[in-house]
Amino acid sequence: MGEGTTESAREIVVVGGGIGGLTTALALARDGRTVRVLERAERFAEVGAGLQLAPNATGILRRLGVLDAVLDVGVAPARIVVADARTGEGLVSADLGDRFLRTFGSPYLVVHRGDLLDVLLQAARSAGVVLENSKAVVRTETVGGETRVVCSDGSEYAARAVIAADGLRSHLREAIHGASEPIASGYVAYRGALPIEQVERPHDLDTVISWVGPGLHLVQYPIRRGDLYNQVAVFKSPSFATGNPDWGGPDELDAAFSGMCPAVRVALPALQRNFRWPTFDREPVDTWVDGRTALLGDAAHAMLQYLAQGACQAIEDAATLAQQFAAHDGATADDGGVDRALAAYQRIRAPRTARVQRSARVWGDIWHIDGTGALLRNELFRGITDDDYSYADWLWGWEPPTN
Repeated sequence: MGEGTTESAREIVVVGGGIGGLTTALALARDGRTVRVLERAERFAEVGAGLQLAPNATGILRRLGVLDAVLDVGVAPARIVVADARTGEGLVSADLGDRFLRTFGSPYLVVHRGDLLDVLLQAARSAGVVLENSKAVVRTETVGGETRVVCSDGSEYAARAVIAADGLRSHLREAIHGASEPIASGYVAYRGALPIEQVERPHDLDTVISWVGPGLHLVQYPIRRGDLYNQVAVFKSPSFATGNPDWGGPDELDAAFSGMCPAVRVALPALQRNFRWPTFDREPVDTWVDGRTALLGDAAHAMLQYLAQGACQAIEDAATLAQQFAAHDGATADDGGVDRALAAYQRIRAPRTARVQRSARVWGDIWHIDGTGALLRNELFRGITDDDYSYADWLWGWEPPTN
């Protein structure tokens, strides 16, 4: 093998240095395992701005010892609000204060993606994780108790197991499920963050607010200790259905939101017009493991953004994986512990993430409905009290199993 080869094949190699990959590396290293992260980019970075972390993720970050650092760079909002984008009416809210903490045991946070990544990067480095950039993994091969990781630059690594956290268009996923394109939703997102003092809106700035309307929504909340205000506008592109390769342009953005209330329209000038994010997901799959290579995060279960669970589910994956290694992986490379750990990880996580993937699609339909459906949605939302968390308990109350 090449110069990157480890001598003992005792380490776990994580492919991808995003939030899921670094959380996995940190969780494994905290248990005393030797971990190496291979990131194809020249530096560790996250694309985009804001990110929501529900208690199912923040509880794990607490157990990993990094929650205080995330709190220091993020914001703990006072409430979540869903409002009608057309009329401006607030429909339903969730109190995120003391009652929320008593119910779930951990806070709801909003944070800049780059700030969260920096916290995880520093923690992983301090825990002894080996971090390498400009390493594009092209394939893995499992022979006996050893997995060979081959990079495009010719370097090779021998690993006890490989965790493919290489994102929506995962190259390693192809070895398990074949080459396939992610599913385009026909919706596109425009993002923008501006200094908090420049925000023009009649609502409290300590709130995560989602303005929902026919075929569109706008999400707003503070990040970076409250210094920045994150805004994301999403709408269904009319030209997507026609096959236009340039679907979802700025002209469609303006047209989609033109009939919305002033509090929504005032946000549009702050959005970046030179870049847009088409939204994708994938169908749930039951098989995440091939030999000793396992999928994680978007590589396993890419999902739409409507439940704000993409990063949260990757963090859940990381905690479960580390827990199953602790429960099953023995001291020797040939005792089958790795295989049992990966099988248990797949068995636990695949049904959970499939439910979240499917629920995210349904939630998007609820947000974007029009006509009589919107009237019924609004009436239902108005009847929910701000301390009724029953609709989200299955999602936010999840914890990794103990075995």
